[in-house]
Parts: sequence; structure tokens; C-alpha cells
Amino acid sequence: MKYQKLLTEFEARLEKLENGQGDILFKAEKGIVLAEKYIKKLHLEIEKKPFTTQECEIHFFKHVKPQIFSKLIYYGKLFNIESKRPRGNNTSQIKYLKHQIDKLQTFFNDNLEFYNYYRRGAKSLDEHYFVRGNRDLRLPLDSFHFFIDDQFSTCQDGTVSTIMAFDMLIVYLQGEVDYLDKIIETPENMPIQKPSNLFWTGSKTDLIELLYALHASSSINSGTVDIKELASHFEHFYNIDLGNYYHTFIEIRSRKTSRTKFLDKLIEMLNQRMESLDE
Repeated sequence: MKYQKLLTEFEARLEKLENGQGDILFKAEKGIVLAEKYIKKLHLEIEKKPFTTQECEIHFFKHVKPQIFSKLIYYGKLFNIESKRPRGNNTSQIKYLKHQIDKLQTFFNDNLEFYNYYRRGAKSLDEHYFVRGNRDLRLPLDSFHFFIDDQFSTCQDGTVSTIMAFDMLIVYLQGEVDYLDKIIETPENMPIQKPSNLFWTGSKTDLIELLYALHASSSINSGTVDIKELASHFEHFYNIDLGNYYHTFIEIRSRKTSRTKFLDKLIEMLNQRMESLDE
């Protein structure tokens, strides 16, 4: 696939940055620099090799450019949020972080019509939204207007990038809220629980896929239990730290092949077990 080498290289460098040393502000700063570098590389690519069809142009602005541009928006907003984060007690930090989440959610509400169009995978207006030269005067200018270029922008590729970026930010901020909530729930205020003798020996991603499937099925407490409580139970019961399970779930959702890889494997293995008993 065209541009795949560039995207793979970019993702590999981002992963190295995220897994490396440094605090969140350092990583956000480096992430901004890295995203700007690859946005410019992408720009050069389409200057050297213009689109051969309108379908190619739509695919680029709907699916390719947002993969990098969204990271620029994400790291820019993350730096801004974290640099202003109060250093006081956990309660004040939680209040601040929840307020930031509410502000991000406002964007989705303000762009509800396009958000629903994009989320349901619609294509009927792609020629207007993702072909250069079409402008929508209803769209507000955002803080990344310095990247607007008639030959490198459409009226909605920036909105797609912002949706992707804000999704990631909400996952990050919610993870921080959950972490601070756990600290507030001090051990002296909680009953002492005997450690489980069971250990999850599969991958964390597989367990998180199972966790979300059980939550979606409403099979536990008739669906009234929230993800956070369910994840805590799994962590205690299987002696595992699931980490940022919100972020892992986003990765599961964006799989190119089967989104339910582990569940599919469970079905296959259970069928094999029953078939072997039937023989």
C-alpha cells in the first residue's frame, strides 16, 4: 500500500518514544517534533507523485494524512493540558482532568453531524469532504491553521484528525483519573483481600478483549458494573496489571483483520474440544 512504509516508520518511532525514558511533557514535546517531521515528508510525497484518481485523493485525506496529523494535535493538546495541570492534591488533579475531558467531549457535540458520518463509515459526501478545493465556511479555524495549504488540506481531514486525537486524549486523561482514584482509595479504607492463586498467562490484550466482551454482554450484574470495577476484579483475580486498558481497547477496535481475534480463537478451541469428545 502506498505510504505504508512511511506510516510504519512513523509508528515505530512513536512507539520507541512512548516506551522510552522521560516524563510526559518531554514525550509530548518530542512527539510534536516527530509528527511535524513526518507531516512534511507526507507533503513531499504527494508533491512528487500527484494523485492519479479522485479515489486515491479521498483515501489519502480520509485515512492516511490523519494518522500522522492526529498525533500532532494529540501531542500539542497533551503538552498544553499537562503543563497547566495542578500539582496539588489528587482530588484537585482529578477535578482538572475531568474538566479537560468535558471540554474534549464538547468538540464531538459541536461536530455531531460529521462525527456520526465518519463513525458509521459513510462515503456519500466524501467527494465534498476529502477532495481539495472544497471549503466549508461553517468550520472554525483551529490552533493548527499554520498547516492549512490548498494543496495539502481538505475541509474535513483536519476534523478527522481531531476526532482521532481527542479519542486518544480522553483515553489518556481517563487513565490518569482512574490511577488517581486508586490512590485515593487507600488500603486502610478497603477490606483486606486474600491474593488469588490464579495467574493470567495469556497476553494482556487477550484478557482486555474478553473483559470488554463480558461488559458488552451485560452478563455481570445485569450490565450495571462499569469497566473500571470489572478491570480491577480481573486484575486481582488473575494477579495481573492491565495497564491502560482504555488505550488497548482503542487498538483492538482499529485492527485491520478480526477485531475479536481472541474470542474467535476461544470459539475455535471449544469447538475442537467438543468435536474430540464426540469421536
